[in-house]
Amino acid sequence: MTLHTITTGGPIRVLIVGTGGMARAHAEAFRAMDGVEVVGGVDPREEQRLAFLAKHEIPHGFASIEEALAWGEFDAVSNVTPDQVHHSTTLPFIAAGKHVLCEKPLATSYLQAQEMAEAARVAGVVNMVNLTYRNVPALQKAAEMIAEGAIGHVRHFEASYLQSWLTQPAWGDWHTESQWLWRLSKAHGSKGVLGDVGIHIIDYTTFIIGSFIKDMNCRLKTFDKAPGGVIGPYTLDANDSFVMHASLDNGAIGTITATRFASGHLNDLSLRVHGDKGGLQVIFENKVSILRACLEEDLQTATWHEIETDPVPTVYQRFIGAIRGENIPIPDFARGAELQRVIDDAERYETPGIDLHAEPIAAQG
Repeated sequence: MTLHTITTGGPIRVLIVGTGGMARAHAEAFRAMDGVEVVGGVDPREEQRLAFLAKHEIPHGFASIEEALAWGEFDAVSNVTPDQVHHSTTLPFIAAGKHVLCEKPLATSYLQAQEMAEAARVAGVVNMVNLTYRNVPALQKAAEMIAEGAIGHVRHFEASYLQSWLTQPAWGDWHTESQWLWRLSKAHGSKGVLGDVGIHIIDYTTFIIGSFIKDMNCRLKTFDKAPGGVIGPYTLDANDSFVMHASLDNGAIGTITATRFASGHLNDLSLRVHGDKGGLQVIFENKVSILRACLEEDLQTATWHEIETDPVPTVYQRFIGAIRGENIPIPDFARGAELQRVIDDAERYETPGIDLHAEPIAAQG
């Protein structure tokens, strides 16, 4: 399906849907770009909407998607609504022929994500998912090196996404602040660390290696964090840590893990990937991107060198560029649906543990 791009010299007019914390980052990013205007904001909460519009000098505000569509004076949408309504808030804009950048995860189920991807494909609109770590220079350079055969055939990988906001209040006190508590509660739309940041490290790993997950098993863990597992209206039942064992389409095997209990790490991603001709280490720690390599000529001495990387465009820049026909819109909704399938399967087919203290199976019965 051919995308309906905008090649005229006029500005790209962006509507932001949702005015929560991440909406600020979207508004600031688009306002900083030449040839882009943030023309409107949507939020049914009047106080929050008016404050957001004033802070970012946005001229038009709407209490509903229907009001915004009736106005219609915009080309593209940046969807920053809560996860559980991405599906219902995105489809009307696609049907109206608007280009959409949607926050991750694309939806809260594979079927919904697949429906969104198909609707966007049929409509021919630019569609992208905000997988922010695609903006990491080390990630892009590592993917390029692997595609060029720098480490040969990939055989093994170890990936982790480490956060620690359940052990310290650097970003706020999760015991009392609803902006964090909802992330711990299934009833409030959370799929736990698996859905929140697991989607990032799965994308990080498979994009760099250039091969997707063929099969996997996963262990999810929810820790006791409050008396009775409840704080106010929030039942703290969403997973806090996961360990996934996966094999990829290219035959490589490895582990992908994430946790909110990684004391000593605020928001760090790491990947070690090993091939038959070399290895790479891709690190994003304290907002610094590092790529290290041990290539064929250094294997015998196990010598690692840091690889120079160049800045890469942000997802916001790539989204606007795709609307103008200047680049390919990736990661797109199809990728978001592919990732959602893995998350759904990890929840559905969680591998139970074997109690090593139990009586051996052979001795039972």
